[in-house]
Amino acid sequence: MRVLGVDPGLTRCGVGVVEGVAGRTLTMLGVGVVRTPSDAELGDRLVAVERGIEAWLDEYSPGYVAVERVFAQHNVRTVMGTAQASAIAMLCAARRGIPVALHTPSEVKAAVTGSGRAEKAQVGAMVTRLLRLDAPPKPADAADALALAICHIWRAPAQNRLQQAVAAHRAPGTSGTPRTSGASRAPRTLKGRTA
Repeated sequence: MRVLGVDPGLTRCGVGVVEGVAGRTLTMLGVGVVRTPSDAELGDRLVAVERGIEAWLDEYSPGYVAVERVFAQHNVRTVMGTAQASAIAMLCAARRGIPVALHTPSEVKAAVTGSGRAEKAQVGAMVTRLLRLDAPPKPADAADALALAICHIWRAPAQNRLQQAVAAHRAPGTSGTPRTSGASRAPRTLKGRTA
């Protein structure tokens, strides 16, 4: 499994590609940061992020893209830039038909370090150890992107099995509560009319 991890940001968007499967040694294929100047127009910055992510997708052809899920912060300006960069990453992947997974920061920290409250330095140290690197990737955005990719590789098999189990449970003719066809349901009414 080859995953492009994206730690979204408008000034620094961390990107990292990891290959491997859960339970086996992982390999880092590339790591870096897509940068945009803070004094540039917003539209130009978004285009620069898009071009940067497209270049990574072209070079590494990942099977999955893992993006950090945007969470509420006190600084609205920061969260807006993060959300915009996140949307660009998802758009680039969707345009190519690459599945996208969103992982929260605490989920990534827990997967990589064992604690959802780990500090950035701990995440960087574990990424270095897990990928057998000589030093932690700099800046921290790059290490976080690799951590996202690692998290997805480790969690994807379990998530896929869970989704398959839920789908099988809901399918007609399987154990559990059977689904009824739409034809056998009573019509709903809206404001006196049959829907």
